[in-house]
Amino acid sequence: MKLDIMGLQFDNVTMEEAAACAREILAGLRTCYAVTPNAEIAYEALHDAQLRALLNSADLMLPDGAGVILASRILRTPLKQKVAGVEFAEQLLSILETTGQGLYLLGSKPGVAELAAQKMTERHPDLRICGMHDGYFQDDAPILAQIRQAAPAVLFVCLGAPKQEQFMQRHQGELPSVRLMIGLGGTLDSFAGTVRRAPRWMIRCNLEWLYRLIREPRRFRRMLRLPKYLWAVIRKRIRR
Repeated sequence: MKLDIMGLQFDNVTMEEAAACAREILAGLRTCYAVTPNAEIAYEALHDAQLRALLNSADLMLPDGAGVILASRILRTPLKQKVAGVEFAEQLLSILETTGQGLYLLGSKPGVAELAAQKMTERHPDLRICGMHDGYFQDDAPILAQIRQAAPAVLFVCLGAPKQEQFMQRHQGELPSVRLMIGLGGTLDSFAGTVRRAPRWMIRCNLEWLYRLIREPRRFRRMLRLPKYLWAVIRKRIRR
């Protein structure tokens, strides 16, 4: 079931239900793609019809962030749970380790995917990572050729929004082996340990944004999109 939250069609699922959706997709015959908008991206989508359509065309849209969950509650169409992209990616690693299907890592700075792959296989010894490439490329064609040769079932696309969503939509029908592409922003950095996630207590208290701001003060202007998004949500609720 999908819920409309400020024009974006989010799947109303728990983490377990999202993982079950992924299993169904991996057992299917077509290429699907998933997106994980947080409040910052949702705010951009309010003012960008092309981005909104791009996100809404995804097969699976997961709410990555407490801001989206809070917005859904303010609008009285509550989503069940935050489904953070990095945690969903961890679920996918466990699924792939069981099924034996391959994973390709695309994105981040040179060397990060290799380090992320090392950390992933330390936690999931039977995981098969069949290829990787950094996000610094101009021509899609050589990358697509590498992915086709590697023949993964899952493709992590970590190019940042909206570049990663554009890449997935543009090439959805061009990668025969791929069953699920998922846009995951800076997730490879998180797996590699080059960017630390907030402590668990801050994540539980929905304060991950504060941790990121403390660690990276230059993000302040970008993070202003969160209160702007919530103010737009409140105004919509008042107009109702």
